[in-house]
Amino acid sequence: MTGSAQRPGAPGARREQPSAPVSAHERGAKARRGSVDPVRALMHRHRELCARAVDPLEIAAGLEAHGVTDRTAARFRHRDVFSLAEELYARVPRDGGDDAPPEATGPVRPWGVRAALGLLPLLPGALAAAAVVGAYRTGAPAVGAAGAVLAAGALWLCLRRGPLATGGRHSGRTGRFAGRFAGLPGALRTGWLLACAACGDWLPAGLLGRSETYDPSAVCEAAVVLALAVAPAAWCARWFAVRARRRLAASSGLDEFAAGVRPLCAATAVAFLLTLPSLVLTARLTVPGAAPDPVAEAGVAALAALLFLARLLTVHGFRAAAAIGTAVACAAEAAVPAAAGAARLPGGAVLGEPVRRLAAAHGTAAVPAVACGAAALALLVYACAALSRASAHTAPTTPPTSSPIPIPSRRGAHP
Repeated sequence: MTGSAQRPGAPGARREQPSAPVSAHERGAKARRGSVDPVRALMHRHRELCARAVDPLEIAAGLEAHGVTDRTAARFRHRDVFSLAEELYARVPRDGGDDAPPEATGPVRPWGVRAALGLLPLLPGALAAAAVVGAYRTGAPAVGAAGAVLAAGALWLCLRRGPLATGGRHSGRTGRFAGRFAGLPGALRTGWLLACAACGDWLPAGLLGRSETYDPSAVCEAAVVLALAVAPAAWCARWFAVRARRRLAASSGLDEFAAGVRPLCAATAVAFLLTLPSLVLTARLTVPGAAPDPVAEAGVAALAALLFLARLLTVHGFRAAAAIGTAVACAAEAAVPAAAGAARLPGGAVLGEPVRRLAAAHGTAAVPAVACGAAALALLVYACAALSRASAHTAPTTPPTSSPIPIPSRRGAHP
């Protein structure tokens, strides 16, 4: 009978074409898309992150930054965060469609612009050295002041553009409004450390009752060392960022990425420290009449290492840790003149006795060396752990909201 439905077993019945083989990942995704889909709420919550991601590992890094752990991924029926990120990457369409390139590339700068940006970190050191030499040869303090202003402007440019720029990163515990004012305490802490380096031995020695004249050559040498250290700091920070991003793209899991980045972080710090002796020697040859003082030069090198590690943590989003490290160094350096001043009060000689013993054994210049060195070592240990997180090397994202992440129940109810 024409037009009637044929039985499946009847002769001449049409046979349906076999469908394409379905992978296990797609079968699991279809099973979860049924009446109970615990991933859907998470997918809608982080749709912007998933839409602009270029690989699943970037989504995994973003989820890690928002507090999703392997235990949380298990509640979403996945073995770890990376497996959960793979499903989110497969289910959310990319920005620009399926034909979009795997990685968005910005406009390529001309060779001259890239060379100028690469040589920009050399400008603060060159201006500082020229200011010191000009001030000593002409005998005019105005020349040194003008050079110091130009060097400060070049330093500001290096901190705004290039590897040492924060790029809009902010701490996840503070909002954007609070992040605008977070730079002021950092500037005050850095200014205090630089002021302590500028005072040198003069203020502590005067409070301890020693008659020492102010030595401007030691201060100029410290300023030149810190200005010259901007170039290796920028280059080391860029070296670390580029190789960490490459390892992020090549890793197959967060644990593998963390194991590979820790040696990179340590190598970056060691590479920067190895450049400091040559910078100290260059500054000593630049400043006329600068006498070698190993203890004071060690203190300047420790201050440079502390500022580099603090800036590296700030660039990758760990502003609170950088603030704590510099604040501890500020407190340690402030405690010495405070104790020396309290020892001059009636009945306060006991407070100044540790400072007197330290000054008698190693000199007052050992105080900044110990304070900045200990703080830099603590920041290095923290950086090796914090910078091994994949979320520290992704693009700046919106900080996590205060609302908790929806976690499905163990019975499979809707999240």
